Amino acid sequence: MKMLGFLAFIIGFILAIVAGLFFPDNAVVIIILLILGLLIGFLNIGSEEMVPLLLATIALVVVGNVFSPIETLNIGDKLGDIMALIAALMAPAAIVVAVKTLYTVAKPH
Repeated sequence: MKMLGFLAFIIGFILAIVAGLFFPDNAVVIIILLILGLLIGFLNIGSEEMVPLLLATIALVVVGNVFSPIETLNIGDKLGDIMALIAALMAPAAIVVAVKTLYTVAKPH
């Protein structure tokens, strides 16, 4: 199952880069990224990866538009689009992991 989650990550990452360059506002691409993100969260993230995944997802969201001032060849906007789509891929995984973490913390021992 971890291999399927890993493949979902690789496919989603490549799709986010390509879509960010050529069609960043495509709703179908975003839905595919969300589904792949759910697969990553359910199949590929164990307890040892929970905190690093949540931290990395927060970092992606925070730095999302940091490149927008680069106006040469529209590079800043393209990098911002790529970062936004990578965040769209990882946000569902982060939600799954956050709920798993809350359940683990809340359940009686």
